[in-house]
Amino acid sequence: MSMAQQSSPTSAVDGIRRPMSSKDLRKAVGKLLRGAQPLPIVQAGHPVLREVAQPYDGELSPELMADLVEAMKAAMHAAPGVGLAAPQVGLGLALAVVEDSGDDEDDPRERTDLPFRVIVNPAYEPVVGDDGAEDLVVFEEGCLSVVGYEAERARHRSVRVTGQDETGRAFDEVHSGWAARIMQHEIDHLSGVLYVDGADPRTLSWTGRV
Repeated sequence: MSMAQQSSPTSAVDGIRRPMSSKDLRKAVGKLLRGAQPLPIVQAGHPVLREVAQPYDGELSPELMADLVEAMKAAMHAAPGVGLAAPQVGLGLALAVVEDSGDDEDDPRERTDLPFRVIVNPAYEPVVGDDGAEDLVVFEEGCLSVVGYEAERARHRSVRVTGQDETGRAFDEVHSGWAARIMQHEIDHLSGVLYVDGADPRTLSWTGRV
């Protein structure tokens, strides 16, 4: 299946976007998994990247969820990247995978090891200092759905992230540094937001990677 042919888990009736039923969602995931592997990553301009993802409510069997997670993990590794949200493979579901093996104490981005994990229905909020001020940091950022470009983007240095894993187990944790940036980037995808929306357009640069 080409990127242009992939669809999000919403249906159109009289021009109104509606959440997909459990049955239709399972069909959409099955169709996605029977298609090209690794999963093609859709690019900016695809409508699914601008839609609010449908919350996950246990519609998939454990086996189908495991297959979807493995397919997204393989696509993330093949890209390669450190995070991938379901909308980026054409599936408008509130789910993402993240992983980063960075561990460099001298890296100004505070890039530390982030073991592979699945985040479902996630949300984040900034962790503020004792004075109530938000700690923002600016670094170059890229996206697998805006291939070939980078731009400087201000992000919260530390965020509190809540949600569930793929089994439905709730989590509530704080991430800082580059891991916090990864979380913000992927969770933004689930709200139809791309990193370029908040980037400094004067810093947009071509990386030469496609």
